[in-house]
Amino acid sequence: MRLEILPVPGIGDVTEGDDLAVLIGTAAPWLRDGDVLVVTSKIVSKAEGRLVDVPADGPERLAARDEVLAAETARVVATRGATRIVQTHHGFVMASAGIDASNVDKTRLVLLPVDPDASARALRAALRDRYRIDVAVIISDTMGRPWRNGLTDVALGVAGMPAIRDHRGEVDPYGNELQLTQMAVVDELAGAGELIKGKCDQVPVAVVRGYLPSSSPADGGGRDDRPAVRLVDDGVGAAALVRESALDLFSLGTAEATAAGLHAAATLADGRGEAPADPAAVDRAIAAVAEVVAPGTTFTHVTDDEVRSGLAASVDGWPAGATGLVLGAAPTPVDQPDLVRFGADLHRLRIALAAEGVPSTLLPPPTGSIASACLAL
Repeated sequence: MRLEILPVPGIGDVTEGDDLAVLIGTAAPWLRDGDVLVVTSKIVSKAEGRLVDVPADGPERLAARDEVLAAETARVVATRGATRIVQTHHGFVMASAGIDASNVDKTRLVLLPVDPDASARALRAALRDRYRIDVAVIISDTMGRPWRNGLTDVALGVAGMPAIRDHRGEVDPYGNELQLTQMAVVDELAGAGELIKGKCDQVPVAVVRGYLPSSSPADGGGRDDRPAVRLVDDGVGAAALVRESALDLFSLGTAEATAAGLHAAATLADGRGEAPADPAAVDRAIAAVAEVVAPGTTFTHVTDDEVRSGLAASVDGWPAGATGLVLGAAPTPVDQPDLVRFGADLHRLRIALAAEGVPSTLLPPPTGSIASACLAL
């Protein structure tokens, strides 16, 4: 495969209502079937009127920007000082919901297109209808990356090609079947286009040639003198790149995840697991709190089945199906403040157990036991 990345200069400033197909087709009469257009989302937003008026400076501008950001935010992922990483209503996770104040008048902010995939489909269709060329269209924007410094362009919308190249089921040269490999090729092409477009050169469109097959002659055919050649159906577009929330292993920032965990700890309810408690997990939880509980407080994990059954039988309210027992004893002699501290230490253990995936229920101690309370697991 041999790729060319070509700039499309001369498009100029885009304003609301401009026909991007005409602007691009006029600036790039050399386009041909199979080209991949990488179009900066900002000119799409401008043409579609996705701009808001804000004060030019001062606290009023910051307040207006915060209001706009709140409207564009589906949920907050992380906040550090003035920086907010959020999930947009499209599902994208990015700084400030993609709101941009560069390359626009100081009294305006540019928002992301409402539906970048629809924008890509509309631009592709307009180019095909007007110029009889069949190209793929990628609407791109700049994003940061977890775990790595620096920014790169990615695809927000795509039409005319799949967003992902799925290698699963293919066999590598060593005979191994690929199980997980799905390449986000439109992100790679968006990044390639940014090498030509830059941030200050006012080149909002790049063309990647050679990645998709072309049925146009090398001299640049594919205009009004020949029929349009359809590449592929548009499919679901870049929406295929948005990971389902259930599969997102990093849905919150570190501080936000910690805060969510503390809130969950504060509201921890009694519960029982679907499977027997892992004895090793219980022992890890007890060890985790051993250094922070009050001196003299003990937690004993009862592992002998016969002993546990005998003790559980005398516990009022022992839940059916519980398979684990921890006895807790407060230090002696005990007064009222010691009992309050013991209750706090019991809750510490319950949190540590929950962190190990072991639900627990707080109960009174077995009859005749020296324990102060017990936990059914």
